Amino acid sequence: MATPENLLVLYTGGTIGMQMTSSGLAPASGFEARMRDQALAEKRQDLPSWQFRELLPLIDSANMTPAHWLALRDAVVQAVESGGHDAVLILHGTDTLAYSAAALSFLLLGLQVPVVLTGAMQPAGVPGGDAWPNLFGALHALGAGVAPGVYLYFNGQLLHGARCSKLRSDAFDAFQVLARQRRAEHVAFDARIDYRCMRNMVNLAVVPLHPALQADHLRALLVSSVQGILLECYGSGTGPAGDAGLMAALREAHSRGVVLAAISQCQQGHVEFGVYAAGSRLAEAGLISCGGMTREAALGKLFALIGAGLAQDEVEYWLARDLCGEMSD
Repeated sequence: MATPENLLVLYTGGTIGMQMTSSGLAPASGFEARMRDQALAEKRQDLPSWQFRELLPLIDSANMTPAHWLALRDAVVQAVESGGHDAVLILHGTDTLAYSAAALSFLLLGLQVPVVLTGAMQPAGVPGGDAWPNLFGALHALGAGVAPGVYLYFNGQLLHGARCSKLRSDAFDAFQVLARQRRAEHVAFDARIDYRCMRNMVNLAVVPLHPALQADHLRALLVSSVQGILLECYGSGTGPAGDAGLMAALREAHSRGVVLAAISQCQQGHVEFGVYAAGSRLAEAGLISCGGMTREAALGKLFALIGAGLAQDEVEYWLARDLCGEMSD
């Protein structure tokens, strides 16, 4: 947790650096100069020195895809292993900030430097806005010393990268860590899934269980060659287990090698299939409990595990185990 001596600020776009165009706010280059001018104007002598890099093309984070996760992973690993950087601050849009923080938590397992992501609800320069407080707050936190791992800094809080979600769109305290009901035992992870392991793209889908869901909806995903499905179950892990066609579609998907991961639709829910018979039937169809993980964490973890080339049963094994604190209270 020493003060970083070679910190990299990686700018990806997002509201924090947007400027007005004829069609509305859009990502803009030239943010490094604005950042340094503001630090001088505020006389911020408490900040560590930094180098700045733009990850092109700059994007509105609403356009974030898993391909961008891989590009972020590559940029961070290159910065550490080739550039000698000992900390990385990523400037990112807020719409998918929690998704990227979660994905990087699993794509950078074992990396021995801190990686912090931050952004803003309003562009830098807006009077009373949150852009400079978030940016300089994150830099200050890194300068004070942060343990290795992936974090999200927002509204004065340093949050666990794989345990937070965006819960509000109209306030500066938009991100929160969701409480967990169970504590999983942290385990040593397979070397095949640490940050040195290159990842392949993965075809994933997220399906919320709801009364109007039909078996044909799931079968349509099978036609798309989906490799993993994140199913958002009711409460403690129940769903329409009485629908024979739907259950047959789940069993068919699993038999084809599709990984079926399960989370709760409840923000503070925890999947425990054995509580209700309906949940037990879902487990028998091949669903694997992700415990109390957030949607963002479960999706990022599923992407990292399947992308590492693990077999279906190996992915299922690691899904159910805590790798970086994603299952903790």
